[in-house]
Amino acid sequence: MFLKAQLSPKKRIKPRKNNQMQEYKKIGIIVADEDEFKPLADLVTRGEFSESYFLKRKILNFKTGKADVYACFCGIGKVNAAAAAAHFVDMGCEIMLNYGLSGGIDGVRRGDICVCSRFLEHDFDLTGIGYKPCEKPWQEYIYNADKRLNSRILSLLPGAVTGTAVTGDCFVTDDNLRERLKNDFGAVCCDMETAAIAYVCYYAGIPFAAVRRISDDAGAGAGDVYREMNNSGDTVLSDFILECARLAAEL
Repeated sequence: MFLKAQLSPKKRIKPRKNNQMQEYKKIGIIVADEDEFKPLADLVTRGEFSESYFLKRKILNFKTGKADVYACFCGIGKVNAAAAAAHFVDMGCEIMLNYGLSGGIDGVRRGDICVCSRFLEHDFDLTGIGYKPCEKPWQEYIYNADKRLNSRILSLLPGAVTGTAVTGDCFVTDDNLRERLKNDFGAVCCDMETAAIAYVCYYAGIPFAAVRRISDDAGAGAGDVYREMNNSGDTVLSDFILECARLAAEL
């Protein structure tokens, strides 16, 4: 917004027209795996971009629409994801997005896209000292995606699944664990990063959304099925997340 600045009672600066200055919103995109990141990097590096590094991880900076995007692959797991999210907060990112592959838990099939509505850490366990599964003393432990942001994303893909994503530092390939995640938490999908990013965004007051594609059924043999999709060079998510970033910048 441009304000009229008065230099004297008789003279004012003429406001700039909107087309003389482009206002950008700083958007952070975090993805765990280098193979998941590569299709996005291939798209971005065809145009103008710059790169930097954080904890030996590459960050690409580029603009699309009104979005000034910082995108990185953080490495697999909650610690890596939280570290990247905290770094993007320090950089001044105003909105955070995550994408990647997930194991399917309930109501989804391989290839479905899930726009996650809430996040929790399924492997955080203080039940031995009287707390509920996932409960963190004196802290929130269930984090919600930003409703306005999710609504915008779902407008791009009305057929997407939405629901709870559960996060833990393990790749789920166990039928019994999959059933527990379904029954205890109402999980739609599982991954190893989203709740950690959501945690940082919640305490930083930054809108967050995660878009995950179902690669496997989180049961026996899930690892081989995941690798097949992860190594395929699929551009579905990378194309979609760029459109999400452009929409997010309009909020």
